[in-house]
Amino acid sequence: MNWYQELAKPSWAPQPQVFGQVWGVLYPIIFVAYGYVAFRVFKGEFPKALLVPIAINLLANFAFTPIQFGWRNLPLAVVDILIVLVTIVWSIVAFWPYSKISALALVPYLVWVSIATVLQTSIWQLNR
Repeated sequence: MNWYQELAKPSWAPQPQVFGQVWGVLYPIIFVAYGYVAFRVFKGEFPKALLVPIAINLLANFAFTPIQFGWRNLPLAVVDILIVLVTIVWSIVAFWPYSKISALALVPYLVWVSIATVLQTSIWQLNR
């Protein structure tokens, strides 16, 4: 984490503890929204195609920390977070006809990842 602390960041970058607090709220929401849709898919009530954005999103989300902090690869972290962002939008659009509540539950996740995407891109640009 010392490496990350030493990076140049935009003046509006949240304090490090904010990330943990926000994710602490978002992860249960994501779990419930994605879990509900996955449960209904496995019961045969929703199409299996709904699992594709869920799977890609979760893989990309979990890959971010090793890419950013393990490999310290800022440009790859930007690509990864863009994948997370796109798959959130994809999930919302795909879920809407089947579960509007699950789609709407992902909106806070979308807002946070949108901010995080701009932040990550800014950090990459400031440290090139």
